[in-house]
Amino acid sequence: MPVPIPRQRAIPAAESGQAQGASSPGGPSGEATGGQAGAVPAPHAATTPVDSTTNLTLLVIEDDPAGSLSVPEMLDAAGKPIRIRTARNLTEAERLLTDDVHCILLDLALPAPGRAAASDDELTTLKHVLRLAPRHAVLALTASGDAERGAEAVRVGAQDYLFRDELDGRLLSRAIRYAVERKRSDKAERRLTESRLRAQENARLERGLLPTPLLEGSSLRFAARYRPGRSRALLGGDFYDTVRTPDGTVHAMIGDVCGHGPDEAALGVELRIAWRALTFAGLCGDELLSTLQQVLEHERENDEIFATLCTVDIAPDGRRAGLCLAGHPSPLISRPGRPAELLPYENGGPALGLLAGARWPRRQVELGGEWSLMLYTDGLIEGHIGEGKERLGQDGMVDLVRRRLAEGLAGEELLRATVNEVRDLNGGELTDDVAVLLLDRTP
Repeated sequence: MPVPIPRQRAIPAAESGQAQGASSPGGPSGEATGGQAGAVPAPHAATTPVDSTTNLTLLVIEDDPAGSLSVPEMLDAAGKPIRIRTARNLTEAERLLTDDVHCILLDLALPAPGRAAASDDELTTLKHVLRLAPRHAVLALTASGDAERGAEAVRVGAQDYLFRDELDGRLLSRAIRYAVERKRSDKAERRLTESRLRAQENARLERGLLPTPLLEGSSLRFAARYRPGRSRALLGGDFYDTVRTPDGTVHAMIGDVCGHGPDEAALGVELRIAWRALTFAGLCGDELLSTLQQVLEHERENDEIFATLCTVDIAPDGRRAGLCLAGHPSPLISRPGRPAELLPYENGGPALGLLAGARWPRRQVELGGEWSLMLYTDGLIEGHIGEGKERLGQDGMVDLVRRRLAEGLAGEELLRATVNEVRDLNGGELTDDVAVLLLDRTP
C-alpha cells in the first residue's frame, strides 16, 4: 500500500520569491488577461529563471462539461494575478503548451486518449502529459480524500498534487510556485549529474586515447601533447601510442578518426588498443593496417567513417625505421646540422575504411645517430593564419618548428611552444583536435 503524501506540505524558500505573473481565469478555452491584455509572454520561460519581469502562466487541462471545476483567481508572491489557460483535452493542451507556460494543472479524471475512463487511465493520462511536456512543472488534481492517487501521481513524475474540491487561490498559487521551483531544481540537479558523468567519461576516453607509452628498456625519450578542439566537452578522434617489443624495436603510431563525437572517440580507443595488441603479436606494415581496417569496418557506425594513420617502427639500433602512411601527413624529422624536414614519402596508402582491399607499402628511412621525430595529426596544420582563409599547412609548420629548434627548445617545451603558436596564429582555439608525439634519440 503506497504511503500518502500529505497535501499541506511546507513550501520551500522558493515560494517567497521570484515568480511573477499577470492574469485572471479565462473561459473554457484559451486564456484571460485580466488587466494585462497584450502582455508579451517571456520566451522559453520553462527553462529560464522566473524573475520580476516574467509572467507566470498556468495551463489547466480538465474535462468538466458541468462546469463544476472552478479555478480560483490567484495572485503571485508580488500580488499580481497569475495568467491561466484552459484546455478540454490533450490535443487542445498540446496546441496551448507554448514555452511561456510554467506549470500544468492536470485533472486526473481526464480520460486517457483513445480509451474509456477507468481507474488505470488516470495515470496513463498523466504519463502522456509528462511525455508531452518534459520541461514543465505538473500539478495533479484528484478527488478529495484520494491521497493515494495523488501520491502515486507524484511518484510517476508530477511535482505535487491537490484535491479538486478544496482549491483556493492561496493554496494553488503557492503550489504553482513550489512546483515551478522544484522542477527547476530537479533539472539543475540532473544537469549536475550529467556533467559529472561526462567528466568521468572524458577521463576514461582520455586514458584510452592518450595512454602511457611502454618503452621500458629503450633509450628513446618520449613526449606528447594533446589539445581538444574548441567548444567540445568530449575528446575527439585523435589517438596515439608507443610500445617497445621484446626484440628491441620501438613502434609508434598516431591516428585520427573523422569526426569529433563520443562515437568517434570510442572508435579511436578501439583502434589504438587493436594496434597495440597486433604490434605485440608481431604484425607490421601492410598486414597490420589491413587488419586495423577490418576492425574499423566492423566497429564504425556507418560506411562514411574513416581513419588516417601513421605508423613508425624504429630498429633496435635506432638508426633506421619503417614508415607506413594511411592518408596521414608524413612525420617531421630534425637532426643536428640539418634543417628540420618532412620524411619523404610519395606512395602512402588511403585512409583506413575508404577502399576495400587497399594496400599500405612500408618504406625504409634512414634516421641517423641523433634525431628527433615528430608525429602529428592534421589539426596542427589546418589552423588559419590570421583572419584570412590561408592555412598554416605543412610548410608553415616546418618553418615554425625550425624556429623553435633554433631557440634551443626540445621535448615537452618544443611541443608546448609549437601548439601554442599554432593556436595564436589561428586567432584563438583551433576547431580541430591536435595530437603531437615526439621521439628523441641522443647518443
